[in-house]
Amino acid sequence: MKQMLNILPMLTFFIFYQFYDIFIASGALIISSGFICIFYWFLYNEIDKINLFSFFIITFLGSLTIFFHNSQFIKWKITIIYMIFSIILFISQFLTKKTIIQRFLEKEIKISDIYWRKINFFWASFFLFCSLLNIYIAYWCSEKTWVNFKVFGFTTLTFFLILITGIYINFKTVKQK
Repeated sequence: MKQMLNILPMLTFFIFYQFYDIFIASGALIISSGFICIFYWFLYNEIDKINLFSFFIITFLGSLTIFFHNSQFIKWKITIIYMIFSIILFISQFLTKKTIIQRFLEKEIKISDIYWRKINFFWASFFLFCSLLNIYIAYWCSEKTWVNFKVFGFTTLTFFLILITGIYINFKTVKQK
């Protein structure tokens, strides 16, 4: 259910963009992101840190987009979020005993530390790649292309990375038994 809720702001942005423009869509994104935080609070009595962080970035950049009537601000949202994820994962890769991904998943999945490091590095590199790809698409393609790629391209890329990671983990857990 949590993953489905996290998709709602992106879909809201896309739908409002299709019927109006990027400025109305940015406002709808801010509202729906805030709604998700409130809904989490009522449902789970806590707000997920990533959702709260996203809400603040969305609110800041979305407000700048609306206020200055400049779509470049909202286009930087995904770059900033992915870049921060990449930095955090790289820091955990090289400066901590356990990577971030290992800390999140090690209770459910038992594989050796070397495989956790490979997965963490792969995800950190993926987020770095996506942040740079977003900059390229935002500046070298049309706004409509950027919106479509933001919604469908990044979702598809993330789905494939999850699938590849799952296959890799399955292969490594079977190999260890």
